Amino acid sequence: MELFIDEYINFLLSLTLNRFIRVFWFFIIFEFIRYVILDLIILIVFSLSNKLNKKKKNDAHEMLTFEQPLVSLIIPGKNEGAHLYKLMHSLRNQTYKNFEVIVVDDGSDDATPIIGKSLLKQGLIDVFLRNDIRGGKASAANLALRFAKGKFIVHLDADCSFDYDAIEKILLPFYLDERVGAVGGNVMVRNYKESLVTTLQAIEYYDTISIGRIISSHLGIYRVISGAFGAFKKEVMDEIKGWDIGPGLDGDITVKVRKAGYKIKFASEAVCLTNVPNTFRKLIKQRMRWDKSLVRFRMRKHKDVFYPNKAFNWSNFISFTENITYGFLLNFKWLFYIVDVLANHFSQAVFILITNFFMYVFMNYFKYIVFSLFRIRKNAPMYYFLPFIPCMVIYFGYFLRIVRLVAHSKELLFKASYNDPWNPYKTSKHAKELGL
Repeated sequence: MELFIDEYINFLLSLTLNRFIRVFWFFIIFEFIRYVILDLIILIVFSLSNKLNKKKKNDAHEMLTFEQPLVSLIIPGKNEGAHLYKLMHSLRNQTYKNFEVIVVDDGSDDATPIIGKSLLKQGLIDVFLRNDIRGGKASAANLALRFAKGKFIVHLDADCSFDYDAIEKILLPFYLDERVGAVGGNVMVRNYKESLVTTLQAIEYYDTISIGRIISSHLGIYRVISGAFGAFKKEVMDEIKGWDIGPGLDGDITVKVRKAGYKIKFASEAVCLTNVPNTFRKLIKQRMRWDKSLVRFRMRKHKDVFYPNKAFNWSNFISFTENITYGFLLNFKWLFYIVDVLANHFSQAVFILITNFFMYVFMNYFKYIVFSLFRIRKNAPMYYFLPFIPCMVIYFGYFLRIVRLVAHSKELLFKASYNDPWNPYKTSKHAKELGL
């Protein structure tokens, strides 16, 4: 052990600047510069912009308060009855009151129909609809859309709860800029104490997804509105004809709104709490679905974003390019880096991997602590997640990368998303025939 430590110290001492860059080029170029330096610069600009636009935000709030538009809260889902009472309690405590609640039961085989009718009878929801035969979440959402009377549509997941001002906060961006067609809420993890995998996801949502969406929204390239909490102008949804059938509900509808010429914004102060998968097996299943959708929707269905046609839009082009580069290409580039290390630095590969680990740990701690200064809403006491930060190196650097590689390969080679049981077979078959 002592000999190993001496050799490792000698390895570190041998690293000149040029050799350090040559050995750790992937970390320096694609991780540290991109996810620390650039993100920090944009966060500072975002923070300053928020302070300068304080009066504009106050004016938008006054406009919302004065107009009090009707908002349609739509809640599509299967076997979600057990969550509905808690959800209604969360909604009743909202600061914004002028909304209707539309629940769609998509072919449930539990007590959801009984619970839904009971809530309707008690006046806790305004409309209860049921598909006797499951059509998929997009189908259920479109059914709710047909009955919605509001100026704005807010899509919710039944198993979520919301901060008391969440509805109010998610509506404000529409009044800050009339060109905004859709707004994403800030989803955080409620069951972060349940298991190691939920804790790691909580850090991911808190430290990566939330911050990433603040940055991409500020740059005008925000790409995925979460189905758990997303708001849309009703006229925009009518224009794009709602959700297309298929499993890419969140990312697909976001792209459709963008392609129609509208802006997409992220409301970091509109907070939604959700339960995430509590085992690695369940998480793999969820992320396989998410990652397949990048190939299916960004690289196939909406590939026309890259064409120089009359509908070409630079923000859409940049959004897609950034997403495909970091979500797809760099996964394979990461494999190339591993091959590079083994082929050209085999005798020191162990030392290189150890050094990489410590650099990523340092970077993750730095991001977690410094980026926390730019968050208004904390998911949990800051100290709670500190012991788990080193685990994020394995979670991000290996686990999620491997899942993405498998998902992308399956979708590229076999179009595996059409066989995903998350969506009914008949719906997926129809989507495949239509090329959706």
